[in-house]
Amino acid sequence: MDFFAAEGRARKRTARLLALFALAVACTVVSGYLATVLVLHAAGPSLHHGYGFYRETAGALVLWQPGVFAAVTVCALAVIGLASLYKWSEFSAGGSAVAESVGARRVDPHTPDPKEHQLLNVVEEMAIASGMPVPAVYIMDDEPAINSFAAGLTTSDAVVTVTRGTLEKLSRDELQGVIAHEFSHILNGDMRMNVRVSAIIFGILVIGLAGRATLWGMRGSSRGRGNGGVMVILGIGLALLVVGYVGYFFGKLIQASLSRQREFLADASAVQFTRNPGGVTGALKKIGGYAIGSSLDTHKASGISHFFFAQAFASNFGGLWATHPPLGDRIRAIDPGFDGTFIEPPEVVDVAKEPWSRVPHMPPQAPSPSPQARAAFGVAIAAAAGTLGPEGAAAAQSILSEIPASIRTAARSPHDAPFVAYGLLLDDDDAMRQKQLAYVAASEGGEGLATLQRLDPALRQLKAGHRLPVLQLALPALKALPQTALGSFAGTLDALVQADGRVTTFEFALQRLLLRALAINRAPSAVVTQIYSFQAVTNEISVVLSSLAHASSQDAAEAAGAFAEGASQIKLVEAQVRFLEGAECGLPELDAALDKLATASGPIKQRLLVAAAHVVAADGVVLTEEVELLRAVAASLDVPVPPIAETA
Repeated sequence: MDFFAAEGRARKRTARLLALFALAVACTVVSGYLATVLVLHAAGPSLHHGYGFYRETAGALVLWQPGVFAAVTVCALAVIGLASLYKWSEFSAGGSAVAESVGARRVDPHTPDPKEHQLLNVVEEMAIASGMPVPAVYIMDDEPAINSFAAGLTTSDAVVTVTRGTLEKLSRDELQGVIAHEFSHILNGDMRMNVRVSAIIFGILVIGLAGRATLWGMRGSSRGRGNGGVMVILGIGLALLVVGYVGYFFGKLIQASLSRQREFLADASAVQFTRNPGGVTGALKKIGGYAIGSSLDTHKASGISHFFFAQAFASNFGGLWATHPPLGDRIRAIDPGFDGTFIEPPEVVDVAKEPWSRVPHMPPQAPSPSPQARAAFGVAIAAAAGTLGPEGAAAAQSILSEIPASIRTAARSPHDAPFVAYGLLLDDDDAMRQKQLAYVAASEGGEGLATLQRLDPALRQLKAGHRLPVLQLALPALKALPQTALGSFAGTLDALVQADGRVTTFEFALQRLLLRALAINRAPSAVVTQIYSFQAVTNEISVVLSSLAHASSQDAAEAAGAFAEGASQIKLVEAQVRFLEGAECGLPELDAALDKLATASGPIKQRLLVAAAHVVAADGVVLTEEVELLRAVAASLDVPVPPIAETA
């Protein structure tokens, strides 16, 4: 799965969506126009006398009424547009808004439920393996069916939601297959498309809802029966209902047509990641075996049925509205030998006694020390961006197993997570550490200082390469902080970084990763593409590549050589970018450059990431400091990168 190719496919699907939307709106306008003409004609001349936009000839029906057509078109476009914008604004708050709109509950990181704890572990493993921020996890407690969905506008505000039935009925392998399927949707850019479809469906449907409300409000009204005005209102209500559901018919076709093929891709990606075809197929077979299958009870989720792992609601019109392929077709795409029999699933494994990580341990392969292998590092990083691979899964399991349990627990806690971030910034020098602790005591009080001191011994045990994964684990809890607390948190972080008067690459990477993820989480809809030309960002590209080159070597000649290696990967502007002196590409300059590059298009980000990786690997040695800086660059571009040491 190619992250940047997936972005391109998402843009093509957007164009197709707009074409289908235009068709649905056109059908809505035409049906609305015909209904309006018929209602006005039936009402009689006395009720529309004097209407400048409507005319009759001796009581005869005139089908073509330009004034009526113009009025209906303007009204229909206004209603559909405003309703779609309303739904988009509602969901633009991020994945959590979508999950909460269907009544899902966020999983407490300290949950005593072993099945929920297992779910959190599976999600964390996949997030570490893919290099993306750990998504928040939600459960639809009242749903006994087997189903799930991912929602959000970016990887930074994504959430994963499962039904209670998914936890109760699936084994760990099957649960892992389902979650891997959802991560594929996140990394394929499907989530933002899903939100757009939901907004459009709501905009088209709102006309029908208005008609139903009109008829409901007039029910039982005998007074005025026979009154022409009342009859007109009833006629308008009926017309709105019919018109609305004409549009709804096409809206459901949009929902279905854009969803089916993506499910095959997500299934294949999940199998590729887990190396266990039985995970996804086992979950699909259980859906087919259980009477309730994947069908949801709540109709709050009807507008997002295309989000789900499997068909969430019955499909009408002979499957024309089906948002998912038939279960048998999905299983055969993975297991060609499937005979079509859904066997009654066996008893689910007792996860209270089962180890949290039943997947056999696969130690990461040691990176080849040869210069030839390192020369391909840039290509490997770009190919690995936004992917879920078995090597990344093994690396993630290895990393998580080496992080102290107390730190993993603290990282999940909204109370302790800020102090985990503070602890990662504490200096090794005792005098400087005491100065930093004094900052924490001043901002967080004695209780906060005690929390940090409790976590400090375990944080000191962390390997250097495990610091950023710990930060990933803490992101869901940090995103849950109230807005008023985020300002204080960011201020304390900055004080700890600036305590010694200099900023290390790790400190820069930590601040950049944290503040970028928290900012996107607050306003995910603000992430837009504004720059499509390499020439518009040649200076910013120079800053990024030069900063990485200086981080890779203290020798000016070696740094210049590393820069040239990276610049050669962007042929279009190779002659325009230039190697900058250290003072011209310090961390403040890098920070500003990354802010601008975050708004660049996918092709620019892709080539920049390849070039950056070539700079890092130019000398055949990849240092932890370089890895941290490269991951900060990738995260700033909203491109998740798996653990780099294993990818190399």
